[in-house]
Parts: sequence; C-alpha cells; structure tokens
Amino acid sequence: MHTVILFDDPIIRRHLLPFTYTRPVADIRTGILTIRQRWEHFLQEPTATVTESYLQTKFPSASAPLILAIASQVIASSQLVEFLMSAKEQTNVLFFSLDTCVGGWITEDRWEDFITQRYDIFARKELSFPVKQLKRTWEIFSRCGEEIQTDFEILTTGRTSQHLPAGNILIGPADRLFIEQGAVIQASVINTTGGPVYIARDAEVMEGTLIRGPFSLGEHSQTKLGAKIYGPTTLGPYVKVGGELNNVVIFGYSNKAHDGFLGNAVIGEWCNIGADSNNSNLKNNYAPVKLWSYVSNRFENTGLQFCGLIMGDHSKCGINTMFNTGTVVGVSANIFGPGFPRNFIPSFVWGGALGFTTYKLADAIETAQRVYQRRNLTFDAIEQAVFEAVFEQSAAYRTNLK
Repeated sequence: MHTVILFDDPIIRRHLLPFTYTRPVADIRTGILTIRQRWEHFLQEPTATVTESYLQTKFPSASAPLILAIASQVIASSQLVEFLMSAKEQTNVLFFSLDTCVGGWITEDRWEDFITQRYDIFARKELSFPVKQLKRTWEIFSRCGEEIQTDFEILTTGRTSQHLPAGNILIGPADRLFIEQGAVIQASVINTTGGPVYIARDAEVMEGTLIRGPFSLGEHSQTKLGAKIYGPTTLGPYVKVGGELNNVVIFGYSNKAHDGFLGNAVIGEWCNIGADSNNSNLKNNYAPVKLWSYVSNRFENTGLQFCGLIMGDHSKCGINTMFNTGTVVGVSANIFGPGFPRNFIPSFVWGGALGFTTYKLADAIETAQRVYQRRNLTFDAIEQAVFEAVFEQSAAYRTNLK
C-alpha cells in the first residue's frame, strides 16, 4: 500500500509567491490543468500535500507504509511517470535532475529525514532524461502554450467533441477544437491554426468573440460580447473575460469582464479587474523586464521582453487602473486612482499612485465573504486562517508604503 505526496520545496515556493501564499505549488494552473491535476491523471490516483503549516488544514497530507514523494514544481510527463512506477522497488533512493530532488519512494520510517531535506543520508541517482519544472512566476504564462498542447492531448484522447454550432466560424484544423457537453458558443470566430482550443463543460462563448489558439476556457467560464483573445491563454473555472487578452493565465473565479488590455499576465483566484483597466507588457526602450522577487527582496531580470501583470488571489483594481510593465501585486490588495501605481504592491494594501495604506484584515475578510457568497460558497474558518497567516507573513512589506 502506498500514497502519493506532492511536497513543496521552500525556496521554489518563495520564488512562486504571491500565488503560493494561498496554495501549494502543485495547485498552480500551468495549462488547461494544474500541476496536481496532471499528476493525478497520469497516476490515476489522488495526491496529498506537504506544504507550509498554515496551509495544511486546507491541503492535507497523508501517510502510508510507502510514499511516492514528488516535488510539487515538477511537471508530470508520461516518461517520468513510467520511470517512477518502474522504480518502486528502489526504496529510499532519491532521484535528481541536476541539482533538484525530483522525489522517490520513501518508507514511512525515513519520511521525517526526507521531508526535512536530510538528502545526504539517502542514496542518490541522476535521471538520464530532462524534467520540466516550474520555478518562476513568469514561466506560468511563458510556457502556457506548450502546457495547453500537452493537456489537450491528455484530455481529448479517446473522447468525442461536441459539434461547433452553426453560425460560428472555424479557421484551421477541426481536430484541434474540443467542445465539452453543455458549452454554448454563438456567432464567434475560432482559429486553431496556431494551437488547440478547448472549451470546457457549461462554458459560454458569447457573440462576437474572437479566439486564436492555444486557448482553454474552463468550466462555467464566459467570454463576454466581442472579446478578443490571443493565445496562448488559459482561463480556469468560473472566469469572466472581456476586452483584449494576449498570453494570459487566470487560475479561476476571477473577472476581467470589461474592455481593457491584459497581456503576458497571471491572475490568481477571486480577483476583479475594473472596466477599462490595462497593463503594459513591453517597456518603451524594449529592454528585458524585471519582476519583484520575494527571495532576494529586489527586482529580478526575467530575460523576457514581454511581461505584464502578476496578481495574487483576492486582489482587485478600480476602473481605468494602469499597471506598468512587470507589476507584481500580492494577496488581497485593492488598487485604484489615477496614474501608475508602484510595480511591487504588497499584500493587504489599499490605494494607488498617491500612496498605500494597510487594508485592515477584518475589512479584507468581510469583502472575501461577500465575494464567496456571490458564488454560493462559504468563506469559512479555514479560509480565514489562511488570510490571517498571509497577513502576518506579508507584514514586513507594508512598513514603507508611500
């Protein structure tokens, strides 16, 4: 008997803030699927989690006589899964890819040594093939296209798509379009020439939507009238988008329902982008974009010419908000007012270009409760405890807000 545990590496987790303030690394959406969903598809079994203590109640761990431990930032592939399952007899041997511990089969009596990273007392083997990993926030959008392609093949193999209703226009190969049961698509143009398009169950593509793949629309999500979407873009469940999007990942339950541009961006859950808000994704001098690093506490060169907005869960901006190139927004920030706000906005702040103040925890929780109620969900004591922990952990970034 065994269990599968996806474990967070502390350094990788910090590199992936602000998204990992509120979730384990494994629950980041990288294509159509999250890292966890992809592992569970390949393994055909559920996974447990080892992450920060304040997240463990929401994302529980597990125990068993034998544990298949997998680093949460590692992207599943058929080759890697086949190797790991064939190595089940090699207990307490750690498999590495360059300097990264990918994981291994750990006996229960050695679990404490493993999870406290006492790797030197384990046998070690180097993998002979490359392993894909997610190590920086900007990789979420920059590698979105290849992950959509992989997930499209995973999700459509052996299944039959619904027909594209009359009144729509399809440009490109028909076998690159997959429509799940209950999806509604009306008077829209879908182009699969550059990559696949996946429309999940009960999603809606409203009239006048223009889509270029690679693109994924999650279940119960919606593109508004006249939306213009350039791939690679993936929208998780219960998302509403309008205006123009180019290479965007939205995890789920967030809205950008009005006109405005969002490009080379990652938006977490429970966010709202106000009408006519825009982000810049290219510097005027065409130089590589720098992003705030929670590891070095300074701006880090991404090497990318196009890089827009990184926004953590529960953050929101008012109408006509302008985000400069390479802006990082933490959890539960509320941004409004004229001008460009600073390009690192801490968690739990309120304001804009004229300055920020602390967003009181009680007020932030009250807002989150209302947002959940609109979706017929409950912001319960577990969610509140996460908010409280993130508020405390991010306090140092709010000491100099002007």
